[in-house]
Amino acid sequence: MNHPLAGVYAAVVTPLKPDLSPDLEAIPELLDFLARRGCHGALLLGTTGEGPSFSSQERVQIFRAGLQVRETHPDFRLMAGTGTPSLSDTAMLTKTAFDLGMDAVVTLPPYYFRAATDDGLFAFFSDVIRKSVPGDGSLFGYHFPGVAGVGFSIELLTRLKAAFPNQFAGIKDSSHDPNFAHSLGEHFGADLLVFTGTDSYLALAMDAQAGGCITAPANLISPDLRRLWDACRDGLDTSLLQTRVTGQRRILENQLPFPPTLKALLYSIFGFPHWPVRPPLVDVSQTKIAPVVQELANFLTEGNGDG
Repeated sequence: MNHPLAGVYAAVVTPLKPDLSPDLEAIPELLDFLARRGCHGALLLGTTGEGPSFSSQERVQIFRAGLQVRETHPDFRLMAGTGTPSLSDTAMLTKTAFDLGMDAVVTLPPYYFRAATDDGLFAFFSDVIRKSVPGDGSLFGYHFPGVAGVGFSIELLTRLKAAFPNQFAGIKDSSHDPNFAHSLGEHFGADLLVFTGTDSYLALAMDAQAGGCITAPANLISPDLRRLWDACRDGLDTSLLQTRVTGQRRILENQLPFPPTLKALLYSIFGFPHWPVRPPLVDVSQTKIAPVVQELANFLTEGNGDG
């Protein structure tokens, strides 16, 4: 929790225009909203940001747009999703992200060859780090085997940390596996910066020495996540806060995938435009989202204001 990048991050949605092109003007406005609601930072173009649906050129445009939030929130941290199945594209996006001034990158393993070995994955990440990550840069592996089909074993993480002790900073753990969260803490302690991707496990993960979270629901519930993170940091009783966060997460999990649901809820609850999603995702109608708004209403009106 003492790491300079520790904290609460939103895996932010990507605003789109009706023609499905990135709404570059809306991106800093959304990030300003998140900064005012307690987020330490945001991940651009993760799974929730529909990262794989954008070309490399579009990703760079989105990175540039996101950096504009620092005009009003100079300390707001930005992470860039740079993982692709292509070694050269991943290296290029990673280098560009750091050249632009991103604080870190979050990088999926190449997600087409699902039988890739630890040796192959080590070679992939070694090449990306050597070519693209500056000596003071931080790359986080994105561990999401349920979606990517490829993940990070403890053995692979150990090799990468030993080979690149500064540049390979840690992982975003979206395995939704509490046993893996415990294993990370037992094996690495505070040497590997871990962000849980599961709001329901934030207190558990921080008990195992994780540094915080990067989650989709943070687009909506970041004030509660920030209060929970602060309580964990201060050694306070987190049971009620964690129960509250878990309740909200479970409501949202009934409406997967997250990108169209969160965009519909940001429109219904907070008045943002109803941004579309890119195919193969499908937009959610206001009729379908209305019961979710009702379920969340009590949570979102109890202390979840700006701050």
